[in-house]
Amino acid sequence: MHDHDGHHHHDHDNHYSDMQARVKALETLLTEKGLIDPAAIDVIVETYEAKVGPRNGAQVVAKAWSDPEFAEWLKRDATAAIASLGFAGRQGEHMRAVFNTPEMHNLIVCTLCSCYPWSVLGLPPVWYKAPAYRSRAVIDPRGVLAEFGLTLPEGKKIRVWDSTAELRYLVIPERPAGTERMSESALADLVSRDAMIGTAIAKAPEVTI
Repeated sequence: MHDHDGHHHHDHDNHYSDMQARVKALETLLTEKGLIDPAAIDVIVETYEAKVGPRNGAQVVAKAWSDPEFAEWLKRDATAAIASLGFAGRQGEHMRAVFNTPEMHNLIVCTLCSCYPWSVLGLPPVWYKAPAYRSRAVIDPRGVLAEFGLTLPEGKKIRVWDSTAELRYLVIPERPAGTERMSESALADLVSRDAMIGTAIAKAPEVTI
């Protein structure tokens, strides 16, 4: 991960900030010319952050819940299992799936920058890159989760995984009760981006009367 002069290889992050800088410049130009409403851009970004991007990851989770063989493959070789669904990382980075259990909750952070599983989760949320999250998630994960509105039972352990340029993590949340008869696509709807980072859990299905 580190080379001898202490640099952390994270060229890929610069690649995105470079791209983001260009997008920003374009946005400013279009806004100034009155061609685009900044609020519309926010909606597009929000859609990518919270809806379109994480759909891929949600499909991975739903398949893992529905297909024990796929879940085993995901445990063994997440990179290949995820690629089999057509989602491969831009950098060819390796993926590792970490499974939440009744005893253990997993949380993902990147303490050194903001490495993130783009190929399955789309754009990183703003808070993921924030220094406060990156440092505190390691020191006080229970407190951080409580701030996200997730209070875990005292007995449940929390394991924090630190992403790197070479290895990205995907949390496979626990399958909610009452979902036995649901299709994979319905299951995928219960899986939020935050549940795959570990700052939330999968939603319980809506009870239809």
